[in-house]
Parts: sequence; C-alpha cells; structure tokens
Amino acid sequence: MKKIGLIWRIIIAIGLAVGFGLLLPIIHEGFAHGFVRFFATFNMMFGGFLNFIVPLIIIAFIAPGIAKLGKGSGKLLGWATLLAYASTIVAGVMAFFAATTLLPNFIHAVGSGSIANAGKAPGEAFFEIEMTPVMGVMSALLLAFVLGIGMASIGSKSMLSFFEEFNALIEKVITYVIIPLLPIHIFGIFLNMTYSGEVAKVLSVFSVVFIMIIVLHFVILSIQYTLAGAVSKRNPFGLMKTMAPAYMTAIGTQSSAATIPVTLRQAKKAGASNRVADFTIPLFATIHLSGSTITLVSCSIGVLLMNDLPTSFASYLPFILMLGVTMIAAPGVPGGAVMAAVGLLATMLGFDESMVALMIALYMAQDSFGTATNVTGDGALAIILDRFNKKESSNLSE
Repeated sequence: MKKIGLIWRIIIAIGLAVGFGLLLPIIHEGFAHGFVRFFATFNMMFGGFLNFIVPLIIIAFIAPGIAKLGKGSGKLLGWATLLAYASTIVAGVMAFFAATTLLPNFIHAVGSGSIANAGKAPGEAFFEIEMTPVMGVMSALLLAFVLGIGMASIGSKSMLSFFEEFNALIEKVITYVIIPLLPIHIFGIFLNMTYSGEVAKVLSVFSVVFIMIIVLHFVILSIQYTLAGAVSKRNPFGLMKTMAPAYMTAIGTQSSAATIPVTLRQAKKAGASNRVADFTIPLFATIHLSGSTITLVSCSIGVLLMNDLPTSFASYLPFILMLGVTMIAAPGVPGGAVMAAVGLLATMLGFDESMVALMIALYMAQDSFGTATNVTGDGALAIILDRFNKKESSNLSE
C-alpha cells in the first residue's frame, strides 16, 4: 500500500478535527470536553518539545551549511551565493508587499486574538511539563555562525564531520518524530478551534493565502527566467518549459536535495555549461529558497492579520534577511524550512505556540509548491551565472 503523503495527512487531520469538533458536543458534551483536553495536553507536550529542539535545528542546519560554503571555486562560489541570497530576499520583499496589500481585504474580520485563544481554550491541558531549551534562539544563531565561519576559515574536517553527523541526527528527529506527529498536533489545534467556533474563519483564510502564494510563485519564476532569457538570449518560456520536469519532481519529493539529479539534467538542457551546473545546482539546492521564503512571509502575515497584530516592513525586513540564512541546508528534509524558521517566528515576530502551529499547517499545505519553485528557479540562476562566468573568462583571456 502506498504511503499517504504529508500534505494529505494534514488535510485528513484538519477534516477529522472539524468533524469531531462539530459532532462530539452534540453526542456528549462531557466526553467532548475531555477529548479536547486530551489533545490539548498532547499539544502542550509537542509544543514544548518543538521549542526544545529548535535551537538544535538551527545549529545542525546552519553551522555545517556555512562551513561547506568555504569549499568551492573561489569567485564562482561568491557570485553564486550572492545571487541566490539576492533572489531569496527579493522574493521575500515581494511577498511582503503583496500580502500586506491583498490579505487585509480578506482577513481583517477574523477578530483580535481569536486564533491564539482557539489554540488554548476551551480545552486546557490536564498537566504541564516544562521543557527548557538548552539555549535561546539568538544564542543558537550566534553559535552556529561562529562555528560555521570558524570551520570554513580553518578548513576543519573533523569538526565538520561531527556537525554533518549532528545534522543527520536532527534530520532523523524531524523526519521520524516531528513530521509524523505534526498531523496529530494540527488535529488538536483545529479540534480546539472547531470546539470554540473559529474554524470556519480560519479555513477561509487558508484558501485565500494558498491562492495568493501560488500566484506569487509563478511571478518570481517569471522574473527569474526573464532575466535568464535576457542574458542568454533565449526564450524565457522555453527555458521554463525545459525546467518543468524538475518542478514536477519537486512537487512529488518535497525536497530540493532529492530533486538535484533532475534539476541538474534539465539545467544543462536549458543551456548551463556542465562546469557551472555541476557546481551551482547542488549549492542552490541548499541556499536558494525563493519559493519557501514567499510561503513563509505570506503565511506569517496571514497569521498575524488573523490576530489583528501589526505587519510593518521595519519588522519584516530583518526577518526576511535572517530567513535567507537560517534556512541553509533545510531543504534536505520535507518541511525543513518552516522548522528552521520557527525560532525566528517566535523571537522576531512574536508568535506563540498556537500561532506557530497554524503557521506550520499553512506552510505544509503547499510545501511541495514552494520546493518546486525553489528548484525551478535554480535553473534560471545557473543560466545567469554561466553567462557571467563565460564573460569573465573571455575578458581574462583577452
């Protein structure tokens, strides 16, 4: 029997939560209240564990990711990193202005604090367990930067090997603990929201945010391939058609890393040289996250608007700039980008556990489309960089 994908598990969890939340109070109010409290207890424990693991995720993803950027062919590595980061930031800024312009027209009526309250009431946990993180999120970020830059500067192999194994360990925790339990966590959140009468408003917001994100994904791809077509003197739509197999593969795998072979093959077919494609495509799979950034920024603004909280550009620009760094190496695991961003959501945007849970649900519902946008954009960046590399090589030979 074919395994049910994560997206479908989340959809099923939301559907069951709505059904139970509507039917159980009709059947037996006392049992319904206890049922809601049971899942509130689970959510308390899961949320506590998630808070505990976030600093470890940051260190495991960022430290080896930065260290590996120290390897490569000098200037080509620098330009590739700069191009990928610029593309990611442009996508985030575009998403901010689109979301803050469009979403208030649909989301303003949900009501102040309703989403946060829906995650906590009326069901309260039977007991509380404190799971104190080993360090704060910002401490983890600083430590990851220091370790990553330090390993890259001294060319440490033993430390890098340790952190690569640590990265593999944390990925196992995400893949075999957090991801499988995530639908249950989302079930508990939506059960509470249904029981408190807020779920219809939330689901209506989900659909609006989802449609806007898909449109923005195609907008950023059009921009990337228009630039690639201009520098390579090729039809941008023809280039996008060539990269379509990578897009479809990423939808299925939900992993930029797992899609690398297809992305590499199609980038070469689109005109990128073997040397540039072989170097940049695996690198871009790690550091270029324009689609994921659009999703994270749009979803987070949707959640803030649902709670009548402010969404100023002054607060979002640092968040977007940090996203481009914290998500390094996250594409290796489905949902890794949002897991890496959980700490930033809490510290920079003020998300509580219920808001984080909704954010994860929103993100996971279209994670495969964000990943597909990431890898398809990798082809455009490889073509742009290849053209630049050829010009530079030509100038040096003259």
